[in-house]
Amino acid sequence: MKVIYLHQYFATPESNAGTRSYEMAKRLIKNGHHVTFVTSSAYFPDSYQLGNGWNFIEIDGINLHVLHLNYSNKDSFLKRIFKFISFSIRSTFKSLSIKADVVFATSTPLTIAIPGLIYSKFKKVPLVFEVRDLWPELPIATGVIKNKWVIKFAQWLERYTYRNSKRLIGLSPGMCDGIIRHGIPAANVTLATNSCDTDLFDVDISVGKDYLKSKLKFVNGRKLIVYTGTFGLINKVGYIVKLAKAAQKLDPNLCFVAIGDGMEKQQVIDDAIKAEVLNNNLYILSPVPKTEIVGLLSAADLSLSLFGSIKEMWHNSANKLFDALASQTPIAINYGGWQKDFINKHRCGLVIDSSDYEQAALSISCFLNDESQYSKAIESCKILSYEHFSRDIMATRIEKTLMEAIND
Repeated sequence: MKVIYLHQYFATPESNAGTRSYEMAKRLIKNGHHVTFVTSSAYFPDSYQLGNGWNFIEIDGINLHVLHLNYSNKDSFLKRIFKFISFSIRSTFKSLSIKADVVFATSTPLTIAIPGLIYSKFKKVPLVFEVRDLWPELPIATGVIKNKWVIKFAQWLERYTYRNSKRLIGLSPGMCDGIIRHGIPAANVTLATNSCDTDLFDVDISVGKDYLKSKLKFVNGRKLIVYTGTFGLINKVGYIVKLAKAAQKLDPNLCFVAIGDGMEKQQVIDDAIKAEVLNNNLYILSPVPKTEIVGLLSAADLSLSLFGSIKEMWHNSANKLFDALASQTPIAINYGGWQKDFINKHRCGLVIDSSDYEQAALSISCFLNDESQYSKAIESCKILSYEHFSRDIMATRIEKTLMEAIND
């Protein structure tokens, strides 16, 4: 196949963002396919010197047309919307200059569907659309989108995209159900969750020990609980401040680290100072490349995934969950949905209370100090990462879906 892959946020392990598209493309190329990306510089590795406008780069056999587009997850929603639209328009023209057998567009944002739809119609090739978040359901639920006309357009674009895609891919059971609710036949919807990069994350125990010595001396023998990701409106990372405060009394042997960036980061830091936990049992650090997250998770006793009380977000397929599985680091979450059911079923971590911080801290303390339960969780992580959620398994599902779209 010749695949044109539309993804606004392409990233490699050198970036501080999810690498799903990079990993899937590598495996497609290994199987003899040709992959060309149309993307932006939003999360492109800093090691590449990009000029203004479009840049052509080849990485590991992947052809990339990269639009230099300044982007930050600290940008206001209106500013991001403007950049979404700008990229959508410019990527449409760039895409039309590329030959392909199938167009594969992956959200977010939903506006990535526009160049995919136009390419599919003009070039008469099938569109496969991958749903990473149920847009516009999520921004509507959070109150980010309020204008009724914007909401109506976004809902129309969602329906139109689903109905004009030959195949659709959802990253969680809830996302697949959300697609099917629009009248799409279940046979045309593939579940392909985020996946476990065991080649990257399953490392010798010495990697974690070295990381502790070189980067995290302040842990000083305590149990290490880490959050890696966005400090955004929906993540409510302020939860970790209250959790650390509760842990000070319940178990002084717990040490929390939050690494990342986002609109809410400064507020979280201010709250941590007021709570007198910052640089005591909570440390808030700058984002690091995914290659460094390997050392961090290897050093950690527990990984955290956090969301506010927004049920629409519970359909998410959190990279944190799959990176934790791959590194054999048990995970704790503070929300419901399929990931809660998954953790309870496979006992690869624990679900902590979203509002009772003392109870949440106690649950973590008991879990980390129960050698039998903790050892079983590590073993469960290993089995799940290799046998059920490996990169290769999910890449095979995506390849099969793209082939079906072409041959239908």
